Amino acid sequence: MGSLTAVAGVASLVAGVFAGVVVDRTDRRGVLIGADLARLVLYGVVPVVWAFGAQVWLLYVVLPLGAAAGMLFAVTYVTVVRALVGETRVTEANGRLNATAAAAGVVGPLGAGMVAGWFGPAAAIGVDAASFGVSALCLASIRLPGGVRDGVKAEAEAATAGRRLWDELRAGAVFLWRHPVLRALTVLLTAYCFFELGLNDILVYRLEHELGRGDSAVGTVFAVGALGSITGALLVAPVRRRLGFGPTWIGSVAVCGVAVACLGAVDTVPGIGLLTAVFLGFGAMASTCSMSLRQEVTPEQLLGRVTSAYWTLHNSAAPIGAVLLTWVAQHRGAPTVALLVGVCFLLIAGLALLTPVRAAVPRPTPADHGG
Repeated sequence: MGSLTAVAGVASLVAGVFAGVVVDRTDRRGVLIGADLARLVLYGVVPVVWAFGAQVWLLYVVLPLGAAAGMLFAVTYVTVVRALVGETRVTEANGRLNATAAAAGVVGPLGAGMVAGWFGPAAAIGVDAASFGVSALCLASIRLPGGVRDGVKAEAEAATAGRRLWDELRAGAVFLWRHPVLRALTVLLTAYCFFELGLNDILVYRLEHELGRGDSAVGTVFAVGALGSITGALLVAPVRRRLGFGPTWIGSVAVCGVAVACLGAVDTVPGIGLLTAVFLGFGAMASTCSMSLRQEVTPEQLLGRVTSAYWTLHNSAAPIGAVLLTWVAQHRGAPTVALLVGVCFLLIAGLALLTPVRAAVPRPTPADHGG
């Protein structure tokens, strides 16, 4: 399983590098539908082939390709939200999408486990494949505003007129670097993701290995945590309207730091569940807030490449942090890791106060209007 996860992770990372160029040079609605149909076919092959006998090698083909298609879909959907709802409702829309994703993160594995228990794992993969078909049908009913298609078309024509692929790839990173708020936010979030990715594993290690709890306790903690994620995602829009971007993002990261630091001092399932809900809830607020700002200030024709650059930077460092945290937990214990990560989150929030991120309403810059 570990090798499958690693292969899929590498495929997703590589796809993320090039996804922005694809998204900014093609019809975005078509990319969304195509990514769903690709996953429908890829995952649909598994139960068909496995009906004649389990073929583990097939998973090493399907999962990386599916992960690449998933990354392409993820980058694309970020680019179409603003066009669908308008700039003033981007945070609200992202909050609802993230709340839905958090709910699916609980219901999906539960349903998959039930199907796998009744009919076998291949059947569960088949149901997953069918869900992408349903998604593609829903996307087919969506119409993007004409301005989005025209902007993408113009960018594609500019590219074919002689821009090199390297220039296309680096355009997103260049925009991030030239925008004062996004530059600082990218650095801060890369550090945040470095420490954040491995926390789920640390929670499992704490519950099962240090406290001797079973799978039911782990499931309970993550279910309660998901409720926190849903709540935070739904509250971020009104909170940001009242406090502004900087206070909302910095405050959310600071609360995450306090919650995580306290995890090691609690040894009951309800207590750990409550702190997990606080951490995931305010983490959802911070991530939704930062995503929305990026969508608001990035020109339409660059949004795919900026999103790709943003995620590639975060995803490159985060696995290293996850491995490091796991190693420290095994040698020093989960409470030490929790305290270390909590303090680092508080430091990140403190450093943000010294950067343009602290502004309630980040000022537009010339880079906001250039390509």
